[in-house]
Amino acid sequence: MAAGVLLALCLVMGSGTSMASEDHDRARQAVEAGEVLPLRTILERVDREYPGQVVDVELERERESSQERWVYKIKLLRSGGALMKLKVDARDGSIIGKKAAGGHEREREQQRNRRGGEDH
Repeated sequence: MAAGVLLALCLVMGSGTSMASEDHDRARQAVEAGEVLPLRTILERVDREYPGQVVDVELERERESSQERWVYKIKLLRSGGALMKLKVDARDGSIIGKKAAGGHEREREQQRNRRGGEDH
């Protein structure tokens, strides 16, 4: 997980090219102002509930109706090769969305093997 945290920190802190300078400054200010939890805190919480290797992290400002909020979007590589996408409220660290993708064929194969080769 340490390598994933380092990669994620680099992405959020702006060493990657995916976040514009202005967005990076706003995100940094939000962390400093206490509007969002630090990435390290978020990743520790996520790892307890969803262990895996962090592949990508984005910190975005989302607008829902007339309200805006900061959201961490985290991609994890889980055991068995499954990719999971998590959406985390950056203010309190709560998981507000999750989606499993990839690795489904391997999961189906493991289920068939447990059932003795039957496929339902």
